[in-house]
Amino acid sequence: MGKDVIIACDFPSAAHALRFLEQFGDERPFVKIGMELFYSAGPNIVRSLKQRGHKVFLDLKLCDIPNTVGRSMRILRELGADMVNVHAYGTIKMMEAALEGLTRPDGTHPLLIAVTQLTSTDQQRMQNELLIDRPLEEVVLQYAANARAAGLDGVVCSPLESVAVHERCGSGFLTVTPGVRFAAAQPTDDQVRITTPANAKALGSDYIVVGRPITKAEDPVAAYHRCVEEFVG
Repeated sequence: MGKDVIIACDFPSAAHALRFLEQFGDERPFVKIGMELFYSAGPNIVRSLKQRGHKVFLDLKLCDIPNTVGRSMRILRELGADMVNVHAYGTIKMMEAALEGLTRPDGTHPLLIAVTQLTSTDQQRMQNELLIDRPLEEVVLQYAANARAAGLDGVVCSPLESVAVHERCGSGFLTVTPGVRFAAAQPTDDQVRITTPANAKALGSDYIVVGRPITKAEDPVAAYHRCVEEFVG
């Protein structure tokens, strides 16, 4: 499976997202639709972007009781997204229900991945606010192992954790990694476990998810191409 750069289209409306993507002309980058855009534009934004030729990562981070997540995935599977996610802390049973709900009658399903720990979470916050006393990397690896046990395709984690996840879960288990910035001097915003596209490649990330370094750039198309050059090569 080839590496790819996913643009986080964190916009307040479909009009904003489509206007942004028009800058790419005939190019059709892989895009992420998160909660902000999905809640604003609804399911049709996924259908619209798929019709235009984009691959879509639907980033809704489902986490609820297994029955609710499974039934919700039956709805989401009809939208045509290429990748969908849940929160790994929902337990193996919940992730199994998600996979069952996402699987079509013919046995196929979009890539299903699980969020381990958000890249805005650090060791101190995890311990003091979430009351998890284990080392952060150990928690990430356990959540990744749970996702693999549930039959999922991979996890969302920091690029810094990709090597350890692949060692624990196998090279074919995907790591989808936000928390990417071009250089240490670039604003990190609310991300704390970050690295550059080139280093994410060296660490073995399968996909990088890049938002503001592209969407807020003076020239978003050039910023995207720089990401692709550094990460995909």
